[in-house]
Amino acid sequence: MEISATGRLEVRITAADVGKRVSVRRRHDPAAEGEKFTDTVGVLASWDNGVLLITRKSGETVHIPEASLVAGKVVPPAPARRRGPAASYEELAHVSARAWRPVESERLGQWELRAAAGFTRRANSALPLGDPGLPLPAALDAVRRWYGDRGLPAYVQTATGAEGTQELLCAELERLGWTREVTAELWIGALAPVADRDEGAGVVLSREADDAWLTRYQRKGVSEVALKVLGSGPSVWFATVPGEGGGAPAAIGRCVVDGRWAGFAAVEVDPALRRRGLATRVMAALARRALEEGASAAWLQVEADNAGARGLYAGMGFAAHHAYHHYRSV
Repeated sequence: MEISATGRLEVRITAADVGKRVSVRRRHDPAAEGEKFTDTVGVLASWDNGVLLITRKSGETVHIPEASLVAGKVVPPAPARRRGPAASYEELAHVSARAWRPVESERLGQWELRAAAGFTRRANSALPLGDPGLPLPAALDAVRRWYGDRGLPAYVQTATGAEGTQELLCAELERLGWTREVTAELWIGALAPVADRDEGAGVVLSREADDAWLTRYQRKGVSEVALKVLGSGPSVWFATVPGEGGGAPAAIGRCVVDGRWAGFAAVEVDPALRRRGLATRVMAALARRALEEGASAAWLQVEADNAGARGLYAGMGFAAHHAYHHYRSV
């Protein structure tokens, strides 16, 4: 917090600082006995009618009455990561989009409208990576029409928590009545340590998701459209650990190699065989193949409430780069 030469806390932000990362302290309940304070750090998304709207790294928005402020300052961007590959949000957004392609897409200025018959939100949402070429309300109307013509709900995928992410857009979507349905995180790490975790013995690699692989995949009844999405990307590999007696695989995984990046997804293990290192074995085998193709960095997406996966990936050296969200038009 900002402290003056006299030792008093000061509010050193104004409405002119909208769009900047700030740290504020507010009085929690002026009427309560004793002073209770709450600190908030995030992007100042708006300051209207005496209320500040701050978007945290997680994407959560906090409304703060101006009258409750006791201190505030602009803070510099988050420090550069001390481990893992350097990466910008824009680079990762493009890489992750190329790894999960829709069957139909159209440009709206610098936004991409993506559709795949409803198979996953990522393949059926607008990706806003720049100026849509229209005022935001008109752009969102165009998004609604495009998805409505295809019998699909209108989604916009956004990101928060890193340099160049979209806290202001998130706040505006919420102001316009869009509802955030899903939040996850994109994690990154060095690729070689993943390959070194296990020899990857017994893992079968293929260019296609065969029937056996699909029996372990969490999404049942996969359509031809879904198969096209699963098979999309610059260099796609599917991994399978065969099950005993020719049954469903013990574990599976998917990896897309794209330049220096290897993106992992669909790492799934038979519930009866978990905690035996099968997920690590699958990722190690895929990582070795990605290294052979020239990749050096890795990324993956993980749900915020998936404690098991988060623990596994953290142990491999991955760490969160940014959060991403899907907003749905009401």
